[in-house]
Amino acid sequence: MQNANISLCVKDLSNSTIIYNHRGNHVATPASTMKVITTATALEMLGPDFCFKTKLEIDGEITPDSILMGNLYIRGGGDPTLGSAYLGDTAFLVKWVEAVKKAGIKSIKGSVIADASLYDEQGINSHWIWEDMGNYYAAGSYGISYLDNTYRLVLRTSKVGTTPEIIRTIPFMPSLLFDNQIKSAAINFDSAYFHGAPHDNFRSITGKLPANKNEFIIKGDIPNPSLLLAQHFNDKLKAAGVQTSLSIMTKFDSKLPRKLISTHLSPALKEIITVANVRSNNQYAEQVFRYLSLTMDTVANSKTAAQVIKLFWKSKGLDVSQLFMYDGSGLSPEDAVSSRFFVDVLSYMKTKSLNSEVFIHSLAIAGETGTVSSFLKNSALEGKVFVKSGTIARVKCYAGYLETKNKNYAFALMVNYANGSSKAVVKKMEEFLLEINH
Repeated sequence: MQNANISLCVKDLSNSTIIYNHRGNHVATPASTMKVITTATALEMLGPDFCFKTKLEIDGEITPDSILMGNLYIRGGGDPTLGSAYLGDTAFLVKWVEAVKKAGIKSIKGSVIADASLYDEQGINSHWIWEDMGNYYAAGSYGISYLDNTYRLVLRTSKVGTTPEIIRTIPFMPSLLFDNQIKSAAINFDSAYFHGAPHDNFRSITGKLPANKNEFIIKGDIPNPSLLLAQHFNDKLKAAGVQTSLSIMTKFDSKLPRKLISTHLSPALKEIITVANVRSNNQYAEQVFRYLSLTMDTVANSKTAAQVIKLFWKSKGLDVSQLFMYDGSGLSPEDAVSSRFFVDVLSYMKTKSLNSEVFIHSLAIAGETGTVSSFLKNSALEGKVFVKSGTIARVKCYAGYLETKNKNYAFALMVNYANGSSKAVVKKMEEFLLEINH
C-alpha cells in the first residue's frame, strides 16, 4: 500500500491502552464508517427507544354531516421508515384512512397537504458530488420521507450500442421525465447513473447496462417524496369512500390552528440505526443526522447537525479537532476523521455508555451480516468482529470492535488512495486484524 494515506489505531479496552498507532491523529476520508459517529451520537442524545412522530392534523370545522370544511395535513417528523422496505408498518396508509374516518370525516372540502417543514428544503447535501445526486444511495433527506425516497426504473435492453427502452417506474410517477442517454453494452452489471436535483421531475440517465435484458431495474431518488406520499394517501382516502375536493399540496400559507387526529410512531431508534449500520443505509443515516440539529435549531439542517455532534463529543472530552463532518452517512468526499477519534468514540460507547450493548449490536458482524458478510470470512475472527465498513472511490475503512475470549479491542483502519485493487487492500487489513489477535 505504498503512497497510501493510512490512519490506524487500536485500543485495548481491558486496560485503556493504545497498542497500535500509525498516524492515528491524522485525518482520512471515512466513507460510510462516518455512520458510527452519527448513530452513536443519536443513541446517546435521543435514547434507544426514541421514535419519530408523523402527525395527521386538520384545520377548519367538521360539519354535522361529516364534512371537513378545511384541510387534512401530514405533518412530517423526519421518520425514515414510512413505506420503507426495511422497517415499519406496511399498512400504515390504511390505518391513516381509518384514523380520518374515526375523526368523523367522510368528505374533505379542502386539500390533503404534506407539511415537511420540520426539515429544510435543501434535501441533497451540498457537499455531495454531482455523480451521486439523483441516485438511490444519495436520496434526499426531508421532513417527510417515503418508500426509502427511492423509485425503480424498469428498462428493456437490446443489442450492444442501442438505447434501452424505458418501460415503467415503480411506483408509478407519470410526471417524472427522463433524458435517456444509456447504452446497452457487453457487461453483466449496472453502470448507469441518474442525475437531477431535489423537487425537480427531470432526470438525465447516463452510463451502460447489460445488453439483451427483457427487464433490467435501476434505482433513483424520488424528487419529492412528500408530494408522492400525499398523492398515495389521497388515493387511499378516495378508494375508502372519503371524498377530497381540492388538489394535494406541499406548499401552503395557512395560519389556521390545527387539531391533531392521529400520531404515527416509527420503529425504535435502536432498530433504525441497525439498518443504517448493517446495511449501510445512507438515507436512514441522513434522516437521523439532520434530526439531531433540532436540539439547536428550529428547522433540521446538515450544518447545525454537524455542530451538534461536535459539541456533544467535545463535552465528553474527545478531541473534535480531528472530526470534519459534513453529512451523517459519509457520502461526502470532504468528510475527514482520524482513526484515533473513531477509537475514542468506540471506547466511550463500550466502556461509558448506558447504550453499550445496543450500539455494539447495531454493527454488522464480520463474515456473517450486512456489508461485511465476506470480511474475515472463514478466518479465526469470523463472527468475532462487530464492525462498520466504509467504501467509496479509492477509500476503504473499517471501524469497530474485536472481541474474543482473550481480546477486547476497539479499532479503526483507514486507507485512502492506495495503489492496487480494493480487494488487495482488504486482504492486508484482514491480515492485520488476524495478526493482532494472536
